[in-house]
Amino acid sequence: MPQTQRDESSMRGSAEQPVEPRFLVIGQVVKPHGVRGEVRVTPFTDAPERFQWLETVYLGESDPQPASVESVRFHHNLILVKLTGYDDRDAAEQLRDVLLQVPEAEGIPLEDGEYYLYQLIGLQVYSDVEEHLGELVDVLETRANNVFVVQGPGGELLLPDINEVVQEIDFENGRMLVHLLPGLRP
Repeated sequence: MPQTQRDESSMRGSAEQPVEPRFLVIGQVVKPHGVRGEVRVTPFTDAPERFQWLETVYLGESDPQPASVESVRFHHNLILVKLTGYDDRDAAEQLRDVLLQVPEAEGIPLEDGEYYLYQLIGLQVYSDVEEHLGELVDVLETRANNVFVVQGPGGELLLPDINEVVQEIDFENGRMLVHLLPGLRP
């Protein structure tokens, strides 16, 4: 999901340039729906309407495999998707918990100052007094705000993705500048 960056002038690209195609997760199959092969999908995108434009999705996290989209319809907070080759409930059951992805090139274009969370992984994190805190190794998505997991010399540090903490993200130099509020250190 795209997130807003603090300093638009520092958005220069991703932290790394992968050799193989990168995929973006847009949803996850919850379970089959009905007997004709539809599956219930929880959307992981800020634009769930994008499912209506899809011709192909990629199934699975590692080694994603393409599947043609036959139909899409909305049902409460979920999306009902019918994929080619999954024509009954038993076949659709095989998709339970599978991630649905699209190639990064087919992602919805980001606005200036926005980025994908995966682009943060690997950034070196520094305090606003230039103390090296470590490397950002994971992003935990919570209902309130994202939490950045930083692994460094002092162990693991959890930093909330809030304006009072995250001061600057500099992709060009592979750095994140943060202000440590009282109580953030272990």
